[in-house]
Amino acid sequence: MGNTPSRQSELEIEEKTIFLSSKKVYRIPALFYDRDRKRLLAFAERRKTRADTSTEVLVMKTGMVIKDEDTHEVTIKWSQQKVVEEALLEGYRPMNPCPVYEKTSKTLFLFFICVEGTVSEQWQIRHCCNKTRLCYITTTDAGESWSPVTDLTDLMAEIKQWATFGVGPGHGIQTESGRLIVPVYAYVPNCYWCCSPCCSPCCSPCCSPCCSPCCSPCCSYTPYALSLHSDDKGSTWQFGKMLKNESLECEMAEFFDGTHSFIYCNARSKGGYREEALSESKGDDFYELSPGKLVEAGSGCQGSLVSFPVQSDAAHADNDPNKWLLYSHPSNKSKRFALGVYLNKTPKDQRAWSEPWIINNEPSGYSDLAYIDDGWFACLLECGKKCETEQIAYKVFSYSEIKKGILV
Repeated sequence: MGNTPSRQSELEIEEKTIFLSSKKVYRIPALFYDRDRKRLLAFAERRKTRADTSTEVLVMKTGMVIKDEDTHEVTIKWSQQKVVEEALLEGYRPMNPCPVYEKTSKTLFLFFICVEGTVSEQWQIRHCCNKTRLCYITTTDAGESWSPVTDLTDLMAEIKQWATFGVGPGHGIQTESGRLIVPVYAYVPNCYWCCSPCCSPCCSPCCSPCCSPCCSPCCSYTPYALSLHSDDKGSTWQFGKMLKNESLECEMAEFFDGTHSFIYCNARSKGGYREEALSESKGDDFYELSPGKLVEAGSGCQGSLVSFPVQSDAAHADNDPNKWLLYSHPSNKSKRFALGVYLNKTPKDQRAWSEPWIINNEPSGYSDLAYIDDGWFACLLECGKKCETEQIAYKVFSYSEIKKGILV
């Protein structure tokens, strides 16, 4: 699966650009649909170069969703780009935008990480020295104004045990019960558990120079996905338990089996197949599923996930409380190429994923999905002619197009 694409619908790149890389490079798309205002909010990182260490700021655009009453076609009218100036800590660079919406208070939380200076992820892992902070800002007016930064880092004891971590990137969810869930991945340094007594005190949260020589040989690490969640509308936050298998950037979605809720996690791996896991405890704990049909691209790539109501081609669809899943990811097994969307109508079965419908049959990287209602979806994606970081574009499509696309 993944090398032979289904029926293709190529993206019209020139007409669908959101963030164009020229003097600056735009990466790491995140997308949220505001149902009350019929607006899409698109976020990304603005960088000096393609390098992760060159990120400068987070940027955003809003898109008015316009549905033609006669043709039922959906189009998007985008605003001018603006910098999210509140998403900054002095001396740090913001990364990994990850919006999650609280429906009762109508508050959008924009989570992100702040990394000190130009410190790289690999430097943090190599030195078991966490230079990353967990932050969010909020808006109640669709991004017209934002709150000051809230820094959760010192309130979360687990972070002190990690070499580094990230949120998303992509989007979080709110469950039917009201729980807010932000997807997270963290590198657990084994030196925290195995260092000799002389090292242990200074290996958490950071190996100081006096400790480095004795710690370095055993300072290996492994990344795992987990959830960050809130049951009080975002007033307080807690981490869930990590997945058992090695896993990286992830997204989560809620679906139902009858009246019982499940949280499905789909995570990046280091090759082969995607990591898939289920939670029956609202994301507190997950159990892994055996390898399914979803292939990983080369050494790995982020993918996106969204749940949506059962559509009209299913029996008793109008009264069905269950949900289906849609997933986006490069479909090529060896490189970031040919972004596909995959459908699963029985989410408890990881073998039930469809073949991909290719929405960009060229270099493709990170993506983020949003369900617009009435069977329509939007997707932000990194793409280009020669490499996937030339721009972030968007694609709007319907469930009927997905059905046609996945049928050979």
